[in-house]
Amino acid sequence: MAKVHAFPQVDSSSCSASTSYMSSKPETFTIWMKSLLMQTNGCTVFNKNGEIVYRVDNYDKKAGSNEVYLMDLKGNVLFTILRRKLFLFRQWRGYKSDGLKSKPQEPYFQVKRCSEIFERDLSCQIAVRSSDARGSCYYKLEALSGKLAFKITNSNGEIVAEAKRKQSSKGVLLGDDVLTLAVEPHTDHSFIMALVTVYGLMHHKL
Repeated sequence: MAKVHAFPQVDSSSCSASTSYMSSKPETFTIWMKSLLMQTNGCTVFNKNGEIVYRVDNYDKKAGSNEVYLMDLKGNVLFTILRRKLFLFRQWRGYKSDGLKSKPQEPYFQVKRCSEIFERDLSCQIAVRSSDARGSCYYKLEALSGKLAFKITNSNGEIVAEAKRKQSSKGVLLGDDVLTLAVEPHTDHSFIMALVTVYGLMHHKL
């Protein structure tokens, strides 16, 4: 089991991300909390052109698996996400991958709930390891009105990503498991999708 260290807080600008998963412009994605594979849990993420860019395929018949993989379209593993139970609370750890189902010794991010376990509010604190070893930067995930709607803010309170129930071009709301995700510029898309995966696990959708 990887050891968890308490990180001192630093500014979020010190947290690096792969430029291949970033954009200088806002990006919009469609998230479908379903796997395209038969008899599996998971989610599928489409870009604005309708192309699949990320996916999670969980072969565990029971939703809410203890270990899942965020992959790109080609099946390269971007993040390995593990769930750990600490006393009455659960914690999720994300490990950046090199394309294989293997993980480094230390987690890239850790997610823990801010609220009590029996409360319906799924507000979470996210600690991300800084690339310069000075500590970690912090984000917060907060549930919004709607079954799976949420927003992610940085340590300055600025929204970096927000998910809402998707509407058709005629304004008709789609199913509860179809979301529109807006991601702000210079934000690592793969990191945001890893947090979407954790959020899906919390709701037992994956």
